Amino acid sequence: MEVFWRQGYEGTSMNDLTAAMGINRPSLYAAFGCKEALFQEAVTLYDATAGAPAARALEEAPTAREAVERVLRVNASYGAAPGTAPGCMIVLAATVGSPETEEVRALLSRRRSEGQIGLRNRLQRAMAEGDLPQGADIDGIAMFYTAVLQGLTIQARDGAAAEALHRVVDKAMAAWDVLVRPSTDEQL
Repeated sequence: MEVFWRQGYEGTSMNDLTAAMGINRPSLYAAFGCKEALFQEAVTLYDATAGAPAARALEEAPTAREAVERVLRVNASYGAAPGTAPGCMIVLAATVGSPETEEVRALLSRRRSEGQIGLRNRLQRAMAEGDLPQGADIDGIAMFYTAVLQGLTIQARDGAAAEALHRVVDKAMAAWDVLVRPSTDEQL
């Protein structure tokens, strides 16, 4: 997982993987079949480990605002933590590549979409519970905060410190009250 996370799908060779796992190629192929299958396992592991705190924050926070802020802060802290690969593996591992890796890019695109849908669902729940006003643009809010998360990942990959990433979160959360206002015809 960490090799793919640091180097991306295409940047990771079979030699990198066998060295990291301490096994030979025949053992890797016997266990996983191919590099893509191993990558899919790595993505599943990432979701269960590095991605779990953000998923928990989204579900467990008492308000939508707190859920969004916790998700952003978890990503800001974890993305710049010493000893871990910077940023989010789902965002970084394969956004571009050769035609041969289209299935890998599609897998990660689906995972990124699932993250945005999860955020949208949390906002929808908040609206149903009266935590967000009826008429709030939950699709736009989810897209905005997903873009902030993805931007945090790029900044972390570029070496931004956690403190700087948290300043971005502060600015993104300052927009909350404006973003959750219901749309009116006059505003359009």
